[in-house]
Parts: sequence; C-alpha cells; structure tokens
Amino acid sequence: MNTQNNVLLYLRSALAWGITLVLFFPLGWLVLTAFKTELQAISVPPLLLFTPTLENFAIVQERSDYLLYAKNSLVTSVASTLLGLALAFPAAYSMAFFKGKYTKDILMWMLSTKMMPAVGALVPIYVLAQGSGLLDTRTGLTLIFTLSNLPIMVWMLYSQFKEIPGEILEAARMDGATLWQEFRMVLLPLTLGGLASTGLLCLVLSWNEAFWSLNLSAAKAGTLATLIASYSSPEGLFWAKLSAASFMAIAPIVVFGWFSQKQLVQGLTFGAVK
Repeated sequence: MNTQNNVLLYLRSALAWGITLVLFFPLGWLVLTAFKTELQAISVPPLLLFTPTLENFAIVQERSDYLLYAKNSLVTSVASTLLGLALAFPAAYSMAFFKGKYTKDILMWMLSTKMMPAVGALVPIYVLAQGSGLLDTRTGLTLIFTLSNLPIMVWMLYSQFKEIPGEILEAARMDGATLWQEFRMVLLPLTLGGLASTGLLCLVLSWNEAFWSLNLSAAKAGTLATLIASYSSPEGLFWAKLSAASFMAIAPIVVFGWFSQKQLVQGLTFGAVK
C-alpha cells in the first residue's frame, strides 16, 4: 500500500511539474528571444545556445519613450483600481447588508456584462470618448478600465461582506456608531485583506489590458500594450525587438505579482469563488 501511495505521489508531482513547464514555456521562450538578434530569433531550427545581446533593449529605448508608456500604464492602473474600490465598496456593502428584491438579479446582470465581447461595445464607447474629448487620454483609459473591472470588484467585495455577521454591525449601531465609524472601525479592519486582494487583482488586470488601450489611445496616453503592438508592421514582425518590448512590459507586473501572490490567491479562492 505504501509503495502504491508513493508511486501515485511521484506521478502527481511529475504531472504538476509537466504542467508548470508547459505553462512557463512561452514566457521562458520570450525571455530567450529578447536577448537574440533578429536572425537568431527566426532561425530554423531554433537556437538554444547563443551569445546574449542587449541590442534589442537599446533599440526599444531609442525608438520609443519606454518611460512614458510605463508611466501611462502605472497611472491608469493605479487610478482605475482606486476609483473602482471607491465605487465597489459601498455598492457591495449595500447589496450584502441591505438586500432588496432584485439584488441577485443586479449581481447577475453585472457579471453578465463580463461575458459580452469587448468589441461589441467598441463603436459606441469610441464615439463617446471622441465626443467628450477623452480619446487618447489617461482619464479616458482610467474610466474604461474602472468600468471593465467594476463587476469583478463588486462581486469579490460582496463575497467578503457576506462572511461578516450582521450582528456585529447591529452592535456597533446600538453603541451609537455613525455610518462613517461603522465603515472605518468595523468593516475596514474586517475586510482589509479582501480589499487588498481585490485591488491587487484589478491592478494586474488593468496593467495587462490591451484591447481598450490599443483602440482608445495612441502616442499621448498609450500604455505598454501600445508599445508592444508598435513592433508589428506591414513588413512583418520583428520577433527579437517584440520580445524585448514585451519583456520590459511584463517584468514589472510579474515581479509585483510574485511578491503579492498570497493576496492574489486569497482574492481568487475566497472572494471570487465563494
């Protein structure tokens, strides 16, 4: 029996490592290609042993203002996350503790908006952004990122609030706590972990957002997704330079996600699933 259990354990471990390698392979190949020349990047068979070069990173810096694109990504991601939390927190609070007849219907409707292809709303949103002067602006991208992530944020915070006994809030009200004191002294300490995980997840989603960035921004408010797309031209794809730009775009959020993985996993397994 022990031998059989050990064999199963080894098989599960081998399967887990195999899946990990398959998932990691595209990222690892991108990193390798970023340090190749263009000829090495398209060589057949692919080169695994080569002399690394930083030429592609230097060309990306010379051709475009990387810091501007990175700043746009940082500003729009952080601003949309903070704005989304400011809107989602009271919405989730009211739905969790003051249920109405159509609360579940509203929640399902909000979730259903994430099932619609984004391209289906592109034309009206583009026209609205153009008419209001928000096209190719950080403000416009911040608003659209906020609206895109708001259903997820409301659902995650709603799930967090559902785990809090209502008697705690009733006791605070009986002690004379105002609504602001109830938020600040009761709800905030109890849901701080949920707020952090929700904010971190939506920060990552906003940073990685490509569809709206490519269609609603250009030179002024373009994010790192716009920078990556600029290496696709009618002459073809510059694989090495494209990989270098992609590596420079994903490196900050990968490092950030690595250090905050505990909070991200908590948000995905607790707030989103429950």
